[in-house]
Amino acid sequence: MKAGSGDQGSPPCFLRFPRPVRVLSGAEAELKCVVLGEPPPTVVWEKGGQPLAASERLSFPADGAEHGLLLSGALPTDAGVYVCRARNAAGEAYAAAAVTVLEPPAPEPEPQPAERPLPPPGAGEGAPVFLTGPRSQWVLRGAEVVLECQVGGLPEPTLYWEKDGMALDEVWDSSHFALEPGRTEGRPGASLALRILAVRLPDSGVYVCHARNAHGHARAGALLQVHQPPESPPEDPDEVPKPVVEPLKCAPKTFWVNEGKHAKFRCYVMGKPEPEIEWHWEGRPLLPDRRRLMYRDRGGGFVLKVLYCQAKDRGLYVCAARNSAGQTLSAVQLHVKGPILKRLPRKLDVFEGENAVLLVETGEAGVEGCWTRDGEDLPAICQSSSGHMHALVLPGVTREDAGEVTFSLGNSHTTTLLRVKCVKHNPPGPPLLVEMFKGHKNTVLLTWKPPEPAPETPFIYRLERQEVGSEDWIQCFSIVKAGAVEVPGDCVPSEGDYRFRICTVSEHGRSPHVVFHGSAHLVPTARLVAGLEDVQVYDGEDAVFSLHLSTIIQGTWFLNGEELKSHVPEGEVEPGALRYRVEKKGLQHRLILQAVKHQDSGALVGFSCPGVQDSAALTIQESPVHILSPQDKVSLTFTTSERVVLTCELSRVDFPASWYKNGQRVEESESLVVKLDGRKHRLILPEAQIQDSGEFECRTEGVSAFFSVTVRDPPVHILDPREHVFVHAITSECVMLTCEVDREGAPVHWYKDGQEVEESDFVVLENEGAHHRLVLPAAQPPDGGEFQCVAGDERAYFTVTITDVSSWIVYPSGKVYVAAVRLERVVLTCELCRPWAEVRWTKDGEEVVESPALLLQKEDTVRRLVLPAVQLEDSGEYLCEIDDESASFTVTVTEPPVRIIYPRDEVTLVAVSLECVVLMCELSREDAPVRWYKDGLEVEESEALVLESDGPRRRLVLPAAQPEDGGEFVCDAGDDSAFFTVTVTAPPERIVHPAARALDLQFGAPGRVELRCEVAPAGSQVRWYKDGLEVEASDVLQLGAEGPIRTLTLPHAEPEDAGEYVCETRDEAVTFNVSLAEPPVQFLAPEAAPSPLCVAPGDPVVLSCELSRAGALVFWSHNGRPVQEGEGLELHAEGPRRILCIRAADPAHAGLYTCQSGAAPGAPSLSFTVQVAEPPVRVVAPEAAQTRVRSTPGGDLELAVHLSGPGGPVRWYKDGERLASQGRVQLEQDGARQVLRVRGARSRDAGEYLCDTPQDSRIFLVSVEEPPPVKLVSELTPLTVHEGDDATFRCEVSPPDADVTWLRNGAVVTPGPQLEMAQNGSSRTLTLRGCQLEDAGTVTARAGGTATSARLHVRETELLFLRRLQDVRAEEGQDVCLQVETGRVGAAGAVRWVRGGVPLPPDSRLATTQDGHVHRLLIHGVVPADQGTYGCESHHDRTLARLSVRRECPVLS
Repeated sequence: MKAGSGDQGSPPCFLRFPRPVRVLSGAEAELKCVVLGEPPPTVVWEKGGQPLAASERLSFPADGAEHGLLLSGALPTDAGVYVCRARNAAGEAYAAAAVTVLEPPAPEPEPQPAERPLPPPGAGEGAPVFLTGPRSQWVLRGAEVVLECQVGGLPEPTLYWEKDGMALDEVWDSSHFALEPGRTEGRPGASLALRILAVRLPDSGVYVCHARNAHGHARAGALLQVHQPPESPPEDPDEVPKPVVEPLKCAPKTFWVNEGKHAKFRCYVMGKPEPEIEWHWEGRPLLPDRRRLMYRDRGGGFVLKVLYCQAKDRGLYVCAARNSAGQTLSAVQLHVKGPILKRLPRKLDVFEGENAVLLVETGEAGVEGCWTRDGEDLPAICQSSSGHMHALVLPGVTREDAGEVTFSLGNSHTTTLLRVKCVKHNPPGPPLLVEMFKGHKNTVLLTWKPPEPAPETPFIYRLERQEVGSEDWIQCFSIVKAGAVEVPGDCVPSEGDYRFRICTVSEHGRSPHVVFHGSAHLVPTARLVAGLEDVQVYDGEDAVFSLHLSTIIQGTWFLNGEELKSHVPEGEVEPGALRYRVEKKGLQHRLILQAVKHQDSGALVGFSCPGVQDSAALTIQESPVHILSPQDKVSLTFTTSERVVLTCELSRVDFPASWYKNGQRVEESESLVVKLDGRKHRLILPEAQIQDSGEFECRTEGVSAFFSVTVRDPPVHILDPREHVFVHAITSECVMLTCEVDREGAPVHWYKDGQEVEESDFVVLENEGAHHRLVLPAAQPPDGGEFQCVAGDERAYFTVTITDVSSWIVYPSGKVYVAAVRLERVVLTCELCRPWAEVRWTKDGEEVVESPALLLQKEDTVRRLVLPAVQLEDSGEYLCEIDDESASFTVTVTEPPVRIIYPRDEVTLVAVSLECVVLMCELSREDAPVRWYKDGLEVEESEALVLESDGPRRRLVLPAAQPEDGGEFVCDAGDDSAFFTVTVTAPPERIVHPAARALDLQFGAPGRVELRCEVAPAGSQVRWYKDGLEVEASDVLQLGAEGPIRTLTLPHAEPEDAGEYVCETRDEAVTFNVSLAEPPVQFLAPEAAPSPLCVAPGDPVVLSCELSRAGALVFWSHNGRPVQEGEGLELHAEGPRRILCIRAADPAHAGLYTCQSGAAPGAPSLSFTVQVAEPPVRVVAPEAAQTRVRSTPGGDLELAVHLSGPGGPVRWYKDGERLASQGRVQLEQDGARQVLRVRGARSRDAGEYLCDTPQDSRIFLVSVEEPPPVKLVSELTPLTVHEGDDATFRCEVSPPDADVTWLRNGAVVTPGPQLEMAQNGSSRTLTLRGCQLEDAGTVTARAGGTATSARLHVRETELLFLRRLQDVRAEEGQDVCLQVETGRVGAAGAVRWVRGGVPLPPDSRLATTQDGHVHRLLIHGVVPADQGTYGCESHHDRTLARLSVRRECPVLS
């Protein structure tokens, strides 16, 4: 007998997973999947963890490896996740998919005149959802096409079709388009079909079905491609027959290769002279690269090897051989086995809102691929397949559609990067003419006008509020139509002053906010949203009373009519009594009574605030007993003789409880003990038995705790055998199957082929302690089969085979073929029916001899021939012979495939010139040949390139690498390749002397200058630069190189040769800062110091000197300070002369002037002394010789004059008598201002006052009398001016010297560039220069106690075009200028340029300029796409012109 293990097969594997399904209620739902396995798996469908059974509505169709679930008449309860679970002996796998059941739209009731139809209860409204979408189609011209879709949604959506973004009625020729209701087949929802009769080639495009209702918009698209059918023209009997081309005598060979594998083509060519070989692919010459290797093998053949073949490598490969005697060709057609033929582009750019279409062609028709974006499945509604073509249509893409889109088919896939470019839209304009009206109490009316121009897309108005003093704006309403809205006090959260603003919002953005002028005081009205409720709690618990108001407001709590303090968070009703806590959070008010007592029962709690009063009662009850644990039913499982403890914890100590089992009260005994420990009640079973199983209950005063107890025997385990046992016997032999368990007396059952075995004369069952046996006393062939020994949950398996005694060899029954690779272990096994039988082994007819390389083994009935390390010569036919029987084994030994163990990834090496570079590959086999390639061409060994082999390692060595040795190297081992990228750089060129990178050098001029550098290596090239420019050798500049020394020499250096010199190699540089000193500068004229120069004020002054060198620098100073040119001072240089010129001298110009040569201390200098005589002092103001002054009795009299300079002597006289500063008379001086002040003027102070200076005088005629009353003689007149004009307000005042105060919009006017105030006698004027629209307002003149006001209105000046646009024709590539002239100079942005009514897009070729009244649009290098209608617009005018662009015609020469 023999024991062994069987083959486990392969576990289930899903080739196609079920896809999610969305259906309407009542429709049919189907899930499909494809699953393989060996043996074929059993498939079970589950939902919610429970297996599903077939019924009237549910079936499970199966077709080979394809399994399905078909659900008829889907109901909402059928929605959920369905799991397909596949099992076989080798393992288990599962896949899941969701089924969504949508509620159908209810039938519309009869329309009522005043009521809108409402959906039935439970049916919610929603946005449109596509249940089925149009399918992409590829058809021939003349066929009929139907595109159909079905959409769900409430209310029922409106459907319409578009082609390539245009409505069907906008398509040039749509007469053969027809719209008709789709086939709903009893399913609810809207359906619309587009039928195209006799399609034409222009009908190709993207068709999109739109669905829209009040809740949203959805769309689905499909691609239609129309192809020209193949035509066979009728035969013309008169037509000359075309020449017949004979077919090729020898069609090209066909070569198939799997995607990712290598393809190798070999062409052997002979000829004299030796031919030249050239490889072609699809008619184009091939050059070697990293994936295409070209070489000549040792047999003289020319080889082209394509590594890691891809789909793009397929095609016709031709080997062309040429020499002077002729040429010959050899061709092969390469096919790459891959499922995807036409792949996706690397990237696809689509504008936002356009349709995106992706196409893939597969080699096999009817296959189903999978479209994903960024790893997530795309909806099936946008996927279509037809034959070999697969399409993905994304209508109206948005930025959310961007990402990596992948089409997958099996293990192959193709990916594109979908990029969505945004189209810039202008946001809508703001509302106009916003106004606020506060007519009604506690409401405010807000009005506005729609924006101009009107937005292009639907828009709404968004109204926001802001409480004065806060920075936050909060949204109030969204209004669809323009007009007005009334905001009541209930719309604000709390009382306060509120401001409002409004804006326009569309899908293109939001306009700027417009703030309503002023604010409004609003007060919310408090209402009871959720009132107080009676509270019932247990003794010692907290009682919580709560209510919700409609607004934030303060309130007062009462307890039994007594007001509680709400200004403190916690308090007591009275000392030592009930404690409470008041909480207020937003709209909620809470009163918490802490740890209430039984005596508090019946208390009345009240709440009061303006407009709201509410109350509730408090009830206290005794705390009942309840179970603390367990809260839920407890299920427990034990084994026999185990201790069982059931615990129930009550809320009260020592409270009685009773225990029940299966509804009967238990009685205490030795086997059941009941204990009470405080709150805990325990039931204890010291040694549980199987009969103790049951339902236990701990019961007390209406509450119970439940325990489910299960007591089982300990599990039985099979100790032997642990593996499947195979038993072989011959006829009439006794067969014994033995099974050992871990417990004596455990029940054991025997089964044969699934049926329980019964004891008989032919089958004996024996039990001996833990050993159980099945005995076949005289086994016969029918007694063979599968036996099982079952003990509890475990099984032992036995396979019994009874062989007729006529056959000695039990296994193998047929010829055995063994394929092995060299050095692999090979075992040939032959099983006999008797252990003592002898066999004879032969190879190719000769008996084998046992050796270390060939072992013969014998074990019971098994005979083995073992080859520990098989060699190629071990291939042959082996026989195991006994008597006239034999078992045949055919052994085939091949070399193992060569693999590159190292490196596994591409290697990048960077080396320096002359460095040794070693590229190393380690192979899986030592004797495997390899080929080395550089840039696609096979390398040849030389002194500069050495090829080495060391066991499994192969090396390519560059002993002294040069830059030209860099490139891509490939080590090809036949079935595998390794890649190396080598970069060889030159050694760094360094400057070794001087060590410093920057030096400062000083030389005398004129003189010899030499700059020296030492470089390494000695052959390094250098460049010399002066002040950033490269220098060249000349007579005045010599460049030298001797060994490693590099020099730059200036034999006769001049001062202008000073500067920054740089010596630069390829990697380093040294800087020499060279300065050249000159002889000191001397003053030649004047020879002696000049005498002082005295001039009168206003006279010119010229100071001059002559230097010994014309280019010398000088510095002028005045009284030790540097002279700055300007303010009447000029500095000149005329050759060696230096001049300082003062145009008009004044006293400030007097002093010592010094001209110094150079800035160094002690440099030569020359000084000049300039003296300016003082000017006479004169009276500047008042200008008149006599001035009348009126003073009021008791007031101060002040007479003031302004002199031309400070410090001048002044004398005051009254009526001829000189005045002195004493008593009421005070004489004051403030710089050039002289003042006579008389305190408390009297009538005798009137008279003639004289202010006398040596060269000038002024007279004041003073009168002392009461002033007349101040009044306005004339009123201001309202003015209306145009934008940009001046506005002058005028009034008359009495007396003429009265003061007038001007105000604008209530604010005092301050004079400035725009505001001018003037006085002419009694006339006063206020002038506003260049009025703007914002200057409109109220102007007020105030004099004494009187005032007058007038309104200023500013009208916007129309911006009209005087010179309008003209049509322009231009050649392609020319520059075009479009210009207009306006009637006035407009502000920036006052006009805008458009094309086709749309603002010009940003473009570097477009430029707009403004030059006063003229506005220009410049287009650089026009192209045909620029032609169209261009316009220039202002708020008041518009002009248009057409630009035509002619293409440049080619000129034939």
